Amino acid sequence: MTGLPLPRLSAALLPLALVLAGCGQSQPPAGPPPPAVTVAKPVQRAVTDLDEYVGRFVAIDSVEIRARVSGYLDQVHFRDGQMVKQGDLLFTIDKRPFENTLAQARANLAQAKANLAFTEADLERGRLLSRDRTITEQVFEQRTQAFRSAQASVAANEATVRQAALDVEFTELRAPVAGRIGDRRVSPGNLVAGGTVASTTLLATIVSLDPIRFEFTMDEASYLRYERFSQSSKEVTGREGGVKVGLKLLDDKGFDHVGHMDFVDNVIERSSGTIRGRAVFANPTGVLTPGMFGRIRVPGSPTYDALLVPDAAIGTEQIKKFVLVVDKDNTAVARYVTLGQVTADNLRVIKGGLTASDNVVVNGLARVRPGQKVTPQDPGPGGAGPQAKK
Repeated sequence: MTGLPLPRLSAALLPLALVLAGCGQSQPPAGPPPPAVTVAKPVQRAVTDLDEYVGRFVAIDSVEIRARVSGYLDQVHFRDGQMVKQGDLLFTIDKRPFENTLAQARANLAQAKANLAFTEADLERGRLLSRDRTITEQVFEQRTQAFRSAQASVAANEATVRQAALDVEFTELRAPVAGRIGDRRVSPGNLVAGGTVASTTLLATIVSLDPIRFEFTMDEASYLRYERFSQSSKEVTGREGGVKVGLKLLDDKGFDHVGHMDFVDNVIERSSGTIRGRAVFANPTGVLTPGMFGRIRVPGSPTYDALLVPDAAIGTEQIKKFVLVVDKDNTAVARYVTLGQVTADNLRVIKGGLTASDNVVVNGLARVRPGQKVTPQDPGPGGAGPQAKK
């Protein structure tokens, strides 16, 4: 049999054998590429710690309208719930009995003055007669006594006239403060009990609205911190007042109402261990109403330089908080951090565990585990802004 020489035949069959051998084995698949994450350095900014408390609005002035004289209610001069100015006429009590009393008091005063003029003239005649020994000393003393009694009578009647005039004035009840008046408690025609005792008739109430106060309570630890900080900085809430604060209502998205602290109580409540604070807010529209709930934000520290990262970059491990930092080998490393407040632009203050040179994972946190290789990417315009997401 003729054919190829043995060495050449072996060389020709060798590639075929390698191909057949490769058909029986599978190549290991290539691993997935490192996940891409967005990294950015922490934002450096001057911040102030802010503490939040829940409280209620209270009126600066709250007055119960009660009559000073008794009588029948004649007229009501306001509409229930309207805004009133200081001095506005609210109620009128029937004046006629008091005007009659005033007229009688004035007549008595005129009579007393006439008697005073007579006794004064009689005393002058007695003084001349006493010099000539025409009348006795006893008669002169009697005329002197009559003159002094007439003077006292005039003074007493003048006081009676003034009181009667006051009673007539008191028949008109005017607003002692500006604010919103409630509903009338008594209708015209009813007898109103007046005076200075507690049993007098309540006619209405007025509460002032602009400005308005907001009261809240703080714990003892916060109070001590405020007092110590306020001794070296006017930015922190203290007894001196004047510190700006923010307020948020139930339907507000932010602390848009700006006011200032004006009072901190002088006693810590034993039962609760809290102390009362108070702030004042302008209320030109009258929306802020006494009794309304709100949240107040007060400065809790002097201004300091801090590092901030997007709140979405914070991870949780049981009770610990961490951020992922990409090292020089593009490996994700967990850094346990101490958190501060969240700012208005959704950045979280980092009080410890991070440096300004760290590259923090601000987007893609859910795709990475500590110790894993990653592909870092620049966040682009905005840096570590609040738009970063997990």
